[in-house]
Amino acid sequence: MSELALIIEDDEDLSEIFGQALSAAGFTTEVIRDGLSAQERIKQVVPSVVTLDMHIPHIPGNIILDQIRADKRLANTRVVVTTADAQMGETVRGTADLVLIKPITFTQLRDLTFRLHQWE
Repeated sequence: MSELALIIEDDEDLSEIFGQALSAAGFTTEVIRDGLSAQERIKQVVPSVVTLDMHIPHIPGNIILDQIRADKRLANTRVVVTTADAQMGETVRGTADLVLIKPITFTQLRDLTFRLHQWE
């Protein structure tokens, strides 16, 4: 059984790109489009990886990130933050495992996939 990767992203194109990259890295993927749904799902599962958009509907990504980090069940979950706001990216750099600034480039996706293999 492959490990679970949650893609918390409201942009359909980006969630598709992340899904392809994570699937290629051997993960089972699940897309979540808003913070409220993400909050509920994270209570139910222990993903290996979460890609987390900072600007999602209902509950912002930084609150979801704090909740992930506060949950002992998720101590080994790797969080990849995605944001178009470079300043926001800097504020979470110490909490996230990786920060990707949008627009996401092919090089960033390649590096993400490489890092995911190293985390295993």
